[in-house]
Amino acid sequence: MANTTKSLDDLIKGNQKFKDVHFPKLEEKYGNLVEHGQNPQILFIGCSDSRVVPDLIVNSKPGDMFILRNIGNFVPPYANDNDFHGSSSAIEYAVSVLGVKDIIVCGHSHCGAISSLYQDLSDEPELQHVKKWLSLGQKAKEYASLALGTTANQDELKKITEKISIKHQLENILTYPAVLRKVDEGELDIHGWYYKIEDGSIEVYDGELCGFKPIN
Repeated sequence: MANTTKSLDDLIKGNQKFKDVHFPKLEEKYGNLVEHGQNPQILFIGCSDSRVVPDLIVNSKPGDMFILRNIGNFVPPYANDNDFHGSSSAIEYAVSVLGVKDIIVCGHSHCGAISSLYQDLSDEPELQHVKKWLSLGQKAKEYASLALGTTANQDELKKITEKISIKHQLENILTYPAVLRKVDEGELDIHGWYYKIEDGSIEVYDGELCGFKPIN
């Protein structure tokens, strides 16, 4: 199969096409967003995976979602310190400044971050932050191994880990004081989604079933 990935030159040409073809159709909307500012109702926490494009998979438009993407769509637990916290600050901003009404944690099939949990990554300093970040998925790996056994089929083990991880990230997001308070007060809802790259479908986590079901 021919390589269909984009080069930098392709992106530059793509921007010109956007300005010429697509922007005119959205010019009024962009004007309103500039004049009145953004007011998204949804925080979408997704993976940095290049195959997962949030606006594309839900057909959203500019201004609809505040989007946080990182490796593995992980949510670090709340930490009351003065360190740098990129993902945590995005969550706080969405909840306490923008006042979003829904938070979606969206995992996906064939996730590279989850696959990395089953690999021995180098101990070289150039990967130290990656290895630390991946520890946020370790609990999901342990639960999956307990559920299926360590001799289980690797593909099935990774798939279960992907789904269990979403549940754990939902638990982590409730460690944020503003999130927990607003959920308790009925001002905020949190949702776990699982996007299947192979067919474009989405499954949603059902707390009563302790499992996933089709979103429709």
